[in-house]
Amino acid sequence: MTSGSVDDRKMISEMAMDDVIELFFTHIRSVWAVDGLYFIGIEKKYGTDAAAEIDRNVWGDMARIEAKRLKKCLGIEGDDLQSMVKALRATSWALDLENKEIILEGHRVVFRNLDCRTQKTRIKKGLGEFPCKPVRFGYLKAFAEEFNPKIEVRCGVCPPDSHSDALWCEWEFVLKT
Repeated sequence: MTSGSVDDRKMISEMAMDDVIELFFTHIRSVWAVDGLYFIGIEKKYGTDAAAEIDRNVWGDMARIEAKRLKKCLGIEGDDLQSMVKALRATSWALDLENKEIILEGHRVVFRNLDCRTQKTRIKKGLGEFPCKPVRFGYLKAFAEEFNPKIEVRCGVCPPDSHSDALWCEWEFVLKT
């Protein structure tokens, strides 16, 4: 049997919407699993600092690619915070966060991750919290810049910062005028 992209699209179009959504989220979780496995492999061989540096670079590049693709896919043409948030909500990072808050107030957006599956998985495996702040900051800064270089990204809290069990990270986006 030979098959291609056209056949794959047909197969997906014939699936029930709930199954398509589940397939979609399964693939997002698979991307995160690959990311985590690569990170842990690099971390074991070269240490956390080297793994974090590679991770920062990869996620910075990924942010630019993802922002461009999402703008095209979602038909986003604006460079305002609302446009950026629409795309950010659809990213591989934010879309499947189990418990998040997004507050949009004029020229300011606050994005909170209230329950971090990735960190909890590391802790469960005995690896401890990963100091993800530099990685996430680089990703979010690069993502925001693809929309508007005047969007400033600030971190309220993110590991290695001390945080409560009810707030793992908080990011603020401000459109400078």
